[in-house]
Amino acid sequence: MRSAEDMSSGAEPLTDARLTGLAVLGGAPAFDRPRHVGRPNLGDRDRLLARIDGMLDRLWFTNGGPLVQEFEEAVASIAGVRHCVATCNGTLALEILIRAVGLTDEVITTPFTFVATPHSLRWQGITPVFADIDPRTHNIDPAQVERLITPRTTGILGVHVWGRPCAVDDLQAIADRHGLPLLFDASHGLGCSSGGRMIGSFGAAETFSFHATKFVNAFEGGAIVTDDDDLAERARLIRNFGFADYDQVRSLGTNGKMSEVAAAMGLTSLEARDRFIAVNHQNYDAYRRGLDGVPGVELIFYDDEEATTRQYIVVEVDESAGLSRDDLCQVLWAENVLARRYFYPGCHRAEPYVSEQGPDQLRMPMTDRLAAQVLTLPTGTGVSTADIEVITGLVRRAVSAGPALAAALPRRPGTPPAAVPVPPDEQPDGG
Repeated sequence: MRSAEDMSSGAEPLTDARLTGLAVLGGAPAFDRPRHVGRPNLGDRDRLLARIDGMLDRLWFTNGGPLVQEFEEAVASIAGVRHCVATCNGTLALEILIRAVGLTDEVITTPFTFVATPHSLRWQGITPVFADIDPRTHNIDPAQVERLITPRTTGILGVHVWGRPCAVDDLQAIADRHGLPLLFDASHGLGCSSGGRMIGSFGAAETFSFHATKFVNAFEGGAIVTDDDDLAERARLIRNFGFADYDQVRSLGTNGKMSEVAAAMGLTSLEARDRFIAVNHQNYDAYRRGLDGVPGVELIFYDDEEATTRQYIVVEVDESAGLSRDDLCQVLWAENVLARRYFYPGCHRAEPYVSEQGPDQLRMPMTDRLAAQVLTLPTGTGVSTADIEVITGLVRRAVSAGPALAAALPRRPGTPPAAVPVPPDEQPDGG
């Protein structure tokens, strides 16, 4: 393989016109500023500032103020449940829910998720037992869940990856058969449905994330949603140090409360939700047109019979593309298209799990294959259809050059170039 210095010196000039001008090989980037997968959406700025002014006038900044109460009512209505318990972030929502349900020992979950999902269990001394995924849906495979249930299993925690619902009926049947609580991490699922029923209303309870990268954000926030009155009450106690009244502590708890300023942003985002969804649908359709027929690059499918926000643009890159997913990622990063490798390499191969589990527990062939192929592309209100035409054109060009481009790449790190800064909000999938 030639070095970047060899190519820039002209000692061995590029002769393939498909490679000429690509930024990864010394050309100018297609974009002068980065295009992000999860750049925050912003609703009506004046409405947000008016809410913040009201908060400042009231001098009520936390502890269940009127904005948090309004936000909880709105989220519960969207999910179609009686209760929403708003929290300071999605990870705390999961941790509080896990404790409120009383999970212990082992809980079966998916390795193809943001690491907050198993961390929320492990942080509380619970062992996540990973069940491999269905490669068609990217969600936990119910057959693998049933196979892994033992006397030590105390619950099942599914994740609606990309907002595409888990096989909720199959998982509920398994949970009922074995007398186990079924929970869902629905960080991607607000506003999506399964069988005409809204995500947020399944299992014993579900959690949402309102991290800055989510299409509806509260700067940073989360929520537990449920129809279980007793579970909601336990979650509220735990969220506020166990306080049941002004000076009455009834249980162990933590500080997981959402602030009023976060709720102000959350309410403003919810008001703009339809606009955000329309942009996501428009962007998805533009990607579908632009990537149609590109060998080895498959855009994931969203079911138009269901409510869907399409907040993620996800492609699977296989060997017929002529270059790897990581090669394509490197090419795009050089062009200031900050594509992301969700959820590489899979939680089962991250610490502490990879060091704690035996070889049998590391065998996740479907997850391993998908984690090596998935690439998420920029979308949301920070991306235009004109941007998408450029991005899909770059993908087409890279794949058309295929092996020639892969051979010409100056570096093969397996990670995006370190020289391109990643903003704090642009984490793989915050919660």
